[in-house]
Order: sequence, then C-alpha cells, then structure tokens
Amino acid sequence: MNVTGFFEIVTGVFEVAGVAAMAGGFIVAIVLAVRAFVAHGDGGRAFKTLRDSIGLAILLGLEILVAADLVRTVTATPSLTDAVVLAIVVVIRTILSFSLQIEIEGVAPWKRALMTSPQLIAAASRKENKND
Repeated sequence: MNVTGFFEIVTGVFEVAGVAAMAGGFIVAIVLAVRAFVAHGDGGRAFKTLRDSIGLAILLGLEILVAADLVRTVTATPSLTDAVVLAIVVVIRTILSFSLQIEIEGVAPWKRALMTSPQLIAAASRKENKND
C-alpha cells in the first residue's frame, strides 16, 4: 500500500467516525432525554437534555470532520484552490461550533471565564456574608 492510499483510508475513517459520532450521539441523546423525563416527569428538563446532548454530538462530529478535511488537504497535492476550500470549510464549521457552544452553555466561550472565575465566586460569597 502506498502512502497516498493510506492517507485516503485515514481520511475515510475520520469521515465515518464523524458521521458515526453524530448519529450515535443522536441516539444517546434520545435515550438520555427519555430517562430524564421518566426520572423527573419534567418535559422541559427532558427537552433541554435532548437539545444539549444533540448539540454536543454535533460539535464532536464537526471536530472529527475538520480533522478529516485537514488530513485530506495536507496529504493531497498542494494547490491554492484546495487550501481556500479548506479554509472556507474550517471557518464555516468553526462558526457552527461557536454557535452550538453558545446555544448549549448560554454564554460565549470568551465570557465563560468571567462567569465562573474563582474571583467572582469569592466576591459573591463575601457579598452574601455581608448581607447576613
């Protein structure tokens, strides 16, 4: 087997893994949502579980598919067209990833540290102690 054939197989494996991650994640998300509904009897909680789980599965699948695109582009004969197409695909998938992450977590990734930083937690704790 030559090197090009090997990298085509690797790219194919990454593509199958990305799609499998999304499809398997969808099934797992449904199971988790049903379990949440049965355990709590709360449709809102089950829906949030379903939505968050599907979003995470899509994020994982997108990351794996970006890896497949990178392997394909790096191992193919270099051309400007391939590089531009890869850049466009990566930008689109990155925007999708950011959008999904904001939707799931409810906060932009660059603001997450501000929401959970130890300093803010300590300041909130001090403020609550003063009110007691």
